[in-house]
Amino acid sequence: MNKKGFTLIELLVVIAIIALLSTLAVVALGSARKKAHDAKRLSDMTQIRFALESYFTKRNVYPTVTGGGLVLGSGNATCLNANGFAAAGCSDPLMAVIPRDPSSGTYVYSSADGKTYKIMAVLEAGTDTLRPGSIIVDPFTIKNGQ
Repeated sequence: MNKKGFTLIELLVVIAIIALLSTLAVVALGSARKKAHDAKRLSDMTQIRFALESYFTKRNVYPTVTGGGLVLGSGNATCLNANGFAAAGCSDPLMAVIPRDPSSGTYVYSSADGKTYKIMAVLEAGTDTLRPGSIIVDPFTIKNGQ
């Protein structure tokens, strides 16, 4: 009775180990995806800030928005030129394409007086200095919202 092969117990142990490793990989991938989205959001904020500073240099005021906030990257805010935010096809753009949030969130811009502005976004995983949740970007800082 010299049979070669695996026993049922050996096969079950191998399957359990593979299942555990794949579960750990999926969890790590989800965390990495959230961190990548946050890195993209912060990069987008930096690009938008540079474009807004270029606008401020030309006009000595930031674009104003009436009636609350403006969702960036959609509708009437897909590009930025010397006249402010506009729909697609800006001539002489400061920012030809305003980025959109990498997941299902939005970037919301507001400026009532043109002297300063706020851009609101939401971080999924946070960074070393920012907690997960809403953040507020202004001309000088990026900080957690209330």
